Amino acid sequence: MTASGAHRRGPSPSPTRGADHDSPAGRPWAGETAGAAPAAPVAVSAARVLRIAVPAQPARASGVRRMVAEQLSYLRLPAERLDNAVLATDELFANAVRHGSPDAGDMVTVSVECTDREVRVTVADHSPDLPRHRTAGDAEESGRGLAIVAALADDWGSAPPDPGETGKRVWFSLEIQGAS
Repeated sequence: MTASGAHRRGPSPSPTRGADHDSPAGRPWAGETAGAAPAAPVAVSAARVLRIAVPAQPARASGVRRMVAEQLSYLRLPAERLDNAVLATDELFANAVRHGSPDAGDMVTVSVECTDREVRVTVADHSPDLPRHRTAGDAEESGRGLAIVAALADDWGSAPPDPGETGKRVWFSLEIQGAS
């Protein structure tokens, strides 16, 4: 699906539903060494999931970007696709902080799920209000986040919260180019 028609209203099943390969932030997935990315990208042999809860504060955005970039550096993503994933994550995180986390102590959960065919990033917040795609005027300083996500991602949408949680999840996915 092209990015221009990528928005889905309903939940999309997780590509790694049932996977239990969580990894703490800033650490490589199982079987990988901390530090620099491998000299050559590696194929994903099993579903990988990274979940981290981050305080809903704008100052945390740079750490979220670094975490996503570090985790995705292990995959066969061209530099442009990696940049797209980081920018789209930044937009979803900014929306979650601004619109979905009204209380000072709120947390935003960022999940990065990888299979051999797809990368999916999900950002969960505490507001049940679904994101609204709108057209921002030329002079407006905000209102373009979802348009940016739609332009960068292969698909995106929103889903209800995980069982026992409140709020919503907003996600995007990118196909891993060259997946066989």
